Amino acid sequence: MVNKNLLQSFISKYYLNGRFNAVKWRIDNNTLTVYAGESGRVCKVELNEFDLENKEIGIFDTHKLSKLLSITTGELLLTLDSQGALSNKLNIADEGFDLSYSLSDPLVIPKTKWYTDPETWQIELELSPTDIDNLIKAKNALADYDFLNIKTTRDIDNNLISEFIFGDGSNYSNKITYKINGIIDESFIDSPMPFDSNLVKEILNANKDMNTASFKLSSKGMAKFIFTSNSINSSYYIGRQE
Repeated sequence: MVNKNLLQSFISKYYLNGRFNAVKWRIDNNTLTVYAGESGRVCKVELNEFDLENKEIGIFDTHKLSKLLSITTGELLLTLDSQGALSNKLNIADEGFDLSYSLSDPLVIPKTKWYTDPETWQIELELSPTDIDNLIKAKNALADYDFLNIKTTRDIDNNLISEFIFGDGSNYSNKITYKINGIIDESFIDSPMPFDSNLVKEILNANKDMNTASFKLSSKGMAKFIFTSNSINSSYYIGRQE
């Protein structure tokens, strides 16, 4: 059994509002893992205590699966229909509904490239729920622009601080700056990195329900978000916007 809200939360973290629709679900020892993404933007999401047999199944249309789940309530019983090693149906049942979702062959789902951490990170930040809310608000206030610059500067007490600058490009006719303290390499001061603010917002929105959140940035232009909760762990690598 799995809770409907928990499964929806898990799906939202890789689906990212429609960015990654076709994925493989890997079930191993009651843990469901999904890798999703494309070059320069990938994620890994894990759901613990997922009671389904060890399998790799193809979810070709996450949007359609989400529509089916939306009408269910409470605890869900999930089972698979299989022909040999290949599973072709995911059955979903609650107290009132019996639903069937057609699975695809996992081999038709493209492989997702994964990344590894650099030897060192130049910025390491712990993100509070307030930080996440404020970053989302800043993006929403400048929703027409997809530009986000992340840089390091000094505050009035001469402490290093990270700035998330949302705006309409390098000339900044309109901009919002949000500042976060953390572990910052002094050599990285005044080295701005541009990122896709729409992607950052989708990641933050999907993970607002998590217990802990952190952000890391390397001088090579690779950023990493990490989120944890009692049941779900999610991480995202995103490359700088060229």
